Amino acid sequence: MDQSFSGGGEKREFVRVKLEIPIRYKFLCKHIQSPEMDKIYQGKTTNVSGGGLLLFGVMPDFNWVPELLMQKIVVGVTFLLPDESESVKALARAAWIETIDEETKKCNMGLKYQEITAGDRDKIFRFVIKAQLPAM
Repeated sequence: MDQSFSGGGEKREFVRVKLEIPIRYKFLCKHIQSPEMDKIYQGKTTNVSGGGLLLFGVMPDFNWVPELLMQKIVVGVTFLLPDESESVKALARAAWIETIDEETKKCNMGLKYQEITAGDRDKIFRFVIKAQLPAM
């Protein structure tokens, strides 16, 4: 059974680049005590921009969806862009969540960066600009 949840209509401010790269992520919340909160999950991103990314990965607890959409749970993400030697790290909030598979618990989650260093945002901007240029 597929389920879709949305946090409202958001318009994209940044150009997105389609790219499939591994991503590590962790759910962060002060008021939920759960072993799943201590785990680091492996997923993938299928597009990235200076404002956020699309995460495909496990949703450990379906009851977290409202908390994610109300920003009571944030998501820490770490990923390595092509041609970079250091990972991008950010705290992100869920803008929307869709297509939760009940068997695998995997879903698509649109994440918007909440906290990211200027250096990491610059890495993303450089990558996006480079990806837009015609091959020479």
